[in-house]
Amino acid sequence: MEDFDKKLSITADDEKPIPNSSKTLILLRKFVAVQQRRAAAYAKLKEGFSQYLVSGAELAYQRLCSEVTAEFGACSKEVLEIESLFMNPDCGRVDLAQLLRAVQTQEKQKLHLTATIQLLKKAGRPSERLVSHEDCKFTKHTEHECVHVQEITEAAGTEEAEADAEYDNDLKESIRGVQDAVVAINEHLEEVRYEIAALEDE
Repeated sequence: MEDFDKKLSITADDEKPIPNSSKTLILLRKFVAVQQRRAAAYAKLKEGFSQYLVSGAELAYQRLCSEVTAEFGACSKEVLEIESLFMNPDCGRVDLAQLLRAVQTQEKQKLHLTATIQLLKKAGRPSERLVSHEDCKFTKHTEHECVHVQEITEAAGTEEAEADAEYDNDLKESIRGVQDAVVAINEHLEEVRYEIAALEDE
């Protein structure tokens, strides 16, 4: 009889706490809501950047970047809190914590590359950049000696073509990187949706 009691107590001690499915469901829904806020912030940033390219309103664009950066920071903080709760023995869902961590990593990459794309587009292709005539010498009101006028040589043409090719390559790589991040994020979100559906069916 003693052996049976001993086995019973060992079994009871070895059992892991049952995950709280309703708490998990609430946290996953909260995470999806945060992702929707991120998507709205990206849309706002994209629209604002398009307007900036047309208007050149630097101050308005900088203000928008500050607002969007603050929103992304708040979203990241919330996701880290949710991730922490999933790691907590109360919830016991390390798998979901790792899923959220993977999304965070891809979101960070996406934001970095989005900023790179905007900086590249803002600067423009090297051969198409506007020049400032502030350092030029003005002989008359309507004439000036332009310091930008240079003899066109094969070497200068090659250098400009190489700069344009590097710009084009950097832009394409950044765009491809954003697309890859979006695909990865969407795959992770699909996993979250499956988990939500499974928990709702319980």
